[in-house]
Amino acid sequence: MMIIMHPGAPREQIDAVIAEIEKHKLSSHPIFGVEQTIIGAVGDGHYVAKEIFEALPGVLEVQRISKPYKLASRQFHEQDSVFQLDGFNVGGTEIPIIAGPCSVESRAQILEIAQAVKEAGANALRGGVYKPRTSPYAFQGLGEEGLEYMAEAREKTGLPLVVEVMAVSQIPMMEKYVDVFQLGARNMQNFNLLRAIGETRTPVLFKRGMSATIEEMLMASEYIISGGNTRVMLCERGIRTFETSTRNTTDINAIPVLKKLTHLPVILDPSHSTGDSAYVSAVAKGGVAAGADGIIVEVHNDPAHAISDGKQSLTPEAFAKMVKQVRAVAEAVDRRLVESPLLQGEG
Repeated sequence: MMIIMHPGAPREQIDAVIAEIEKHKLSSHPIFGVEQTIIGAVGDGHYVAKEIFEALPGVLEVQRISKPYKLASRQFHEQDSVFQLDGFNVGGTEIPIIAGPCSVESRAQILEIAQAVKEAGANALRGGVYKPRTSPYAFQGLGEEGLEYMAEAREKTGLPLVVEVMAVSQIPMMEKYVDVFQLGARNMQNFNLLRAIGETRTPVLFKRGMSATIEEMLMASEYIISGGNTRVMLCERGIRTFETSTRNTTDINAIPVLKKLTHLPVILDPSHSTGDSAYVSAVAKGGVAAGADGIIVEVHNDPAHAISDGKQSLTPEAFAKMVKQVRAVAEAVDRRLVESPLLQGEG
């Protein structure tokens, strides 16, 4: 960071700032001008709040030279991060599609949906077994029973599983089943959970909080990456605004902004960002055109009777149509969808 002193600040104030810098194990680099002194604080100042220096006598302004998020920043990793997920790459020129129901409701339901989305072109299967519901009386998920159904769906289709984890205590059990941990919007700043996920090596789909800024999202992702888990996908899932015509407001701007600021793959969730299946396909296409590295959508075989989020869930037929349209957009921007592998067991 760069600490700018008031014009004419006496030497004892300058020395006090230098002492404070070195107290935090940073190196100080003062530049003595005719009227004003600027002091550079160089080193790993990631955990040093600039407010510490702003409160010192004689300090006019403190500016960060580098982003506060370091490991997620393009200053740290200039090239796009690309990592493999069960046979396909995330973050490269190919765009994967993740699809499935909001909640795993039964064995028959998840097996039927898994087969349908696989045939339509999905590359991974999503499904909730622990549900963070607004009401404590609403359906909370099937827990490990639901994970067993998801595992069977993976065996039959070959689709890797993307499942939300809500608590540190769930991690050991879920690691036996899932291929990707989803961290939902409500847990974006659950720092104990973020640290625990960072200690695993399971890839993470990390959703933006519903009222979080982009910088807050990137700072939160540092908790995971700094623990050693570098396979993090950032997910824009809509934010709360004054607009009430949709469940949330899709921040399409966030996609190119994130692509500029970070090397991490950026995924778009048009289901939660709109809350209405009528808009999901259009927003998915817009997201790919804006540079999204993947799409995650909710699909249900009977949306009218879904236990949760039926209004925003596509039918399998609507999902298949969306995939075709998204494929055309991807090709128009010199990218392509990940081709879904053949169904296991087909002869």
